[in-house]
Amino acid sequence: MKYSEDPNKQYHIQVGRGDVGRYVLLPGDPKRCEKIAGYFDDPVLVADSREYVTYTGYLEGVKVSVTSTGIGGPSASIAMEELVRCGADTFVRIGTCGGMQPEVKSGDIVVATGAVRMEGTSKEYAPIEYPAVPALAVTNALAEAAAEKTLSHRIGVHIGVVQCKDSFYGQHEPETKPVSYELENKWEAFKRMGCLASEMESAALFIVADYLRVRAGSCFLVVANQEREKLGLENPVVHDTDLAIQVAVEAVRKLIRKES
Repeated sequence: MKYSEDPNKQYHIQVGRGDVGRYVLLPGDPKRCEKIAGYFDDPVLVADSREYVTYTGYLEGVKVSVTSTGIGGPSASIAMEELVRCGADTFVRIGTCGGMQPEVKSGDIVVATGAVRMEGTSKEYAPIEYPAVPALAVTNALAEAAAEKTLSHRIGVHIGVVQCKDSFYGQHEPETKPVSYELENKWEAFKRMGCLASEMESAALFIVADYLRVRAGSCFLVVANQEREKLGLENPVVHDTDLAIQVAVEAVRKLIRKES
């Protein structure tokens, strides 16, 4: 069924075929889109609908786009489904996260190699036994870009599994929730397994990407780390996402150079 008033545009993102490139950067916050598009050549605002803001421009002479997804798996999965219908096939999420291991410090960069599916969206695509993992080519490009970009900034790069959830306050105030017994026990289990950080979109994006036979990867700025706070360690709150953006943009450049 076609819900959009304009039959040539996708219902939620209001983008049509030809409006976006095959490579798309996916921040959560719509306000980050203009900043990310500033790294493109000749960026143009394509659409602004609900939480979905889209700019399209060029990197290495190839058409690329940025589309915001809003917060969480439901809206992120809608963005990916509709962008794929418009011709996109490679996605790089640029997000923020909270560190879980003591060595994952504020301002560091995390690159995901997998995501814990402690959210609801991915369960409507695949059984829980199916793992949420990113595309290797995208992950390798992000890891290489992160290593290069952070070398002169004296911050850490961490590569590994992240946890995804649907409730921000379930993470930060688990003791106040009726299911605190589950939230707290699973959080401790994930920490003991070495989970690096917590965020809200990657599990859904990785699962939907596999279902659609497209590629996705994720990198994050560590905003803060509540586990360091508990240990009495230094834990400033960092909001500047520019380095994470640079990592993601450089990763897309690397993919274009290899694949063009």
